[in-house]
Amino acid sequence: MRPDGLLVALVMAAGLAAGARDAATGWIDATVLPTLAHATSDEVRARDGTLLRAYTVEGGLWRMRVAPGAVDPALVAMLVAYEDKRFFDHAGVDPRAVLRAAGQAVRAGRIVSGASTLTMQVARLLEDSGTGAWAGKLRQMRVALALERRLSKDEIVALYLHLAPYGGNIEGVRAATLAWFGKEPRRLTPAEAALLVALPQAPEGRRPDRAREAARSARSRVLARVTAAGVLDAEDAVAALRDPLPEMRRPVPMLAPHLADRARAGGVTQTTLDASLQARLERLAAAHLAGRDPALGIAILVADHRSGEILASVGSRGLSAEAADGFVDMTRARRSPGSTLKPLVYGLAFDRGLAHPETIVRDTPVRFGIYAPQNFDGRFRGEVTMRAALQASLNIPVVRIAEALGPAHLVDALRRAGAARDLAGGAPGLAVSLGGVGLTLEELTGLYAMLARGGEAIPLRWHSAAPAPPARILSSRAAWQVGHVLAGIVPPGGGAVGQVAYKTGTSYGHRDAWALGFDGAHVAGVWIGRPDGTPVPGAFGGDLAAPLLFEALALVRATPAPLPPPPPDALLLPNAQLPQALRRFGPQEAQAPALDIAFPPDGATLAAGEAVPLKLRGGTPPYTVLTDSGVAVSGARRSEIAVPTPGAGFTTLSVIDAAGHAARLRLRLE
Repeated sequence: MRPDGLLVALVMAAGLAAGARDAATGWIDATVLPTLAHATSDEVRARDGTLLRAYTVEGGLWRMRVAPGAVDPALVAMLVAYEDKRFFDHAGVDPRAVLRAAGQAVRAGRIVSGASTLTMQVARLLEDSGTGAWAGKLRQMRVALALERRLSKDEIVALYLHLAPYGGNIEGVRAATLAWFGKEPRRLTPAEAALLVALPQAPEGRRPDRAREAARSARSRVLARVTAAGVLDAEDAVAALRDPLPEMRRPVPMLAPHLADRARAGGVTQTTLDASLQARLERLAAAHLAGRDPALGIAILVADHRSGEILASVGSRGLSAEAADGFVDMTRARRSPGSTLKPLVYGLAFDRGLAHPETIVRDTPVRFGIYAPQNFDGRFRGEVTMRAALQASLNIPVVRIAEALGPAHLVDALRRAGAARDLAGGAPGLAVSLGGVGLTLEELTGLYAMLARGGEAIPLRWHSAAPAPPARILSSRAAWQVGHVLAGIVPPGGGAVGQVAYKTGTSYGHRDAWALGFDGAHVAGVWIGRPDGTPVPGAFGGDLAAPLLFEALALVRATPAPLPPPPPDALLLPNAQLPQALRRFGPQEAQAPALDIAFPPDGATLAAGEAVPLKLRGGTPPYTVLTDSGVAVSGARRSEIAVPTPGAGFTTLSVIDAAGHAARLRLRLE
């Protein structure tokens, strides 16, 4: 061929090649790619990033987001060595692998080996396309070539690790490591990484919980190939062969499920919770109720009262299809707080100069209109200090104080502290001081956090947003005085006094058992009862909830943080050295009523031969009861007295109290 003819031929060949290249480029660039963004599970995480709870995506799949750099590099190295050793050299399709597979197919008359690259596998996962048909293969090649032009190699690997199936409803490497190994994918053993490489090729046929031998054989093949490729040391491979396979699929973490439901906002939600403490408190709650009434519910809340951050929140004994009440978050359920509001009443009295912890108050019968409060045990103790009255949780002294303060001021303090926001109805009554208002465990714990913070209230919070400005509820002096009194209560089991300030409470009818307390850093609250509000016979806050409170605080830190010292304006004096106005609580208190017989009514007819159930109102114990035959009862200290009676006929019952007051009635016995 003449030189000019050769030149023309070369030019024509180059033109044809360029035309083919341009056509191929246009064909690839015109590829309509499937969506590259796929929904991932919403997650709620602890303060350190630990997963507390996750939620499935549409279709019930577990597909968890994987942050860049969050996967063990050894897994990526094994994956590339096993699936596509020239991954970093080709443009999405490996020509050498295609020619090899085609030659083998021609010689054997059937497909002997595949030529899929990692990028082609990503294309298949993106479109859920088949692997056998040539049309499907061609589409995968086109998508793979287009992906390589638009994404980096690292992004393609990330897509694979995000979408690869790992058995059941598990998609993506992070869901896989949580389900099969109970861990994040950041650090994996060679055996774990090899299993993760093998599983996506036959996710159901190689599940280690259902097809153990198939899973073991596939893992062994991966280990052999990556060892031959120099990715894994032979000694490590031998050790990996001996590692046991997972025996079962692990549940996705579900810590603090109630608070997680509350916090869930789409994507990743960070909370202030401490995952380790949360797990330990959930185990503690379950252990505390083990062997008890299965209808009992439980709630525990722990917070750092210095910042208001909630560290742990247990809303029930656990989510269970057998116990529907387990799905109710009892940290937010409104219940009667029983005696746990008494510290606030005393704090308000101390703050307003009405009383001091050593002020004398009368624990004697009293009536406010038709309301005649009684102590829990029905006894009266006469004159006691405010300190003793609060530590013994006496009812009558605190109602006297509430009457002097005005119950509306008590409710206003609750509202300013972030509690009782939903209190409706008319003017509050004195019964509020004894638990006659619905409060949640979260609100009560916040109230005790206010006492621990020196009288300043801030909302307890589970999120990392800046706290609201504090609201001054009590002076630092009054708050310290209340805390100092509560720290003097002997802990359950006779522990050291003075380390934890705490108070228990039992609501009317034994429906709720409470315990709340704090040290110098943390505050905790415990509720135990039946979520449906039915009584729990024999349940007392001191017996049922208080031991759990101290165990919960001990899980936060072994040694309680020291309580604060007294503020400069605190009067540390005995009663005799107090200012005259503070020695006795009296000017505002109601006087004890004259003795009266509440039951039976005068002229009533009762069965002869049975004791008369005498109920007294007012007066001062001890009581003496006389019948027509003489003294029937003497030295009685309770307001309910069983009086033995003579035979049938008319008789007169007379009662005389310690102050000389008397009451009488006429009965007919038949």
